[in-house]
Amino acid sequence: MASTRAGVSQAIAAYLIWGLAPIYFKWLSEVPADEILAHRIAWSVPVTWLLIVLMRQPQQWLAIFRQPSLLGRLAISAALVSANWFVFVWAIANNRILDTSLGYFINPLLTIALGVVVLKEHLSTLKWAALLLALVGVGWQVLVIGGVPWVSLSLATTFALYGLMRKQTPVSPLNGLMVETLLLAPIALAYLYWLTAGNANHFGELGWRTDGLLMLAGVVTSVPLALFAAGARRLTLTTMGFLQYIAPSCTFLLAIFVYQEPFSLTRLASFACIWAGLVLLSIESLRDRKRQSG
Repeated sequence: MASTRAGVSQAIAAYLIWGLAPIYFKWLSEVPADEILAHRIAWSVPVTWLLIVLMRQPQQWLAIFRQPSLLGRLAISAALVSANWFVFVWAIANNRILDTSLGYFINPLLTIALGVVVLKEHLSTLKWAALLLALVGVGWQVLVIGGVPWVSLSLATTFALYGLMRKQTPVSPLNGLMVETLLLAPIALAYLYWLTAGNANHFGELGWRTDGLLMLAGVVTSVPLALFAAGARRLTLTTMGFLQYIAPSCTFLLAIFVYQEPFSLTRLASFACIWAGLVLLSIESLRDRKRQSG
């Protein structure tokens, strides 16, 4: 019981950090998204290594560089997660927080769709209905609101593909992140050097507060992942499935009540379709759990 409570606390803390992350990135609104991404990658390397040491995890990442197959998969996942990070930071800077929320609400449904297409998984009627509702929600945005919700779809797609790739890669979350950021670090550092050479680097130019926030990018990236990994070891997939909605819910509330992004009834209809699909998904998860326990 104590282990379960600890797991719930760790998972909730992880999802709260992810859900409240827009506040942090809003504080960096004077820094371009590509520069924030470079700092996020660069500072994640030492922070992730420190977390691996403090949590006494095996240093798997060293051996991965001698395994071309694993390294290749993590190179692909690194490209996917960096694209996800960039779109997220860009969206926050451009007052598209609601779009990020929708993207992460769509993500579980898109993950199921990938399971069907890539892994040839068979779906129940409820899961098919959930996917149909998600399709209706996105279609509503395209036809009624106008325009493809590319921010939402980009975030959902890159994260779902990232999850699929990592699911097929037998590496712990932190060791995987260590390799991913090490692979990306040379590009990030070269980009920061290029910015500095062209007098376009904001680090050291906007005061100690901005510099400190940029240095914290590694903490914002690695700490919630460590909490998530610790919580996931203690909790069932069903429990983690319910808790995952904390992050997009926090982001949704921030967008409306803190940053006051416009939220019309037509947009509410799109969200409602996605939420209805997630309700069906949750019902199916509960049914599966009852079958397994029975």
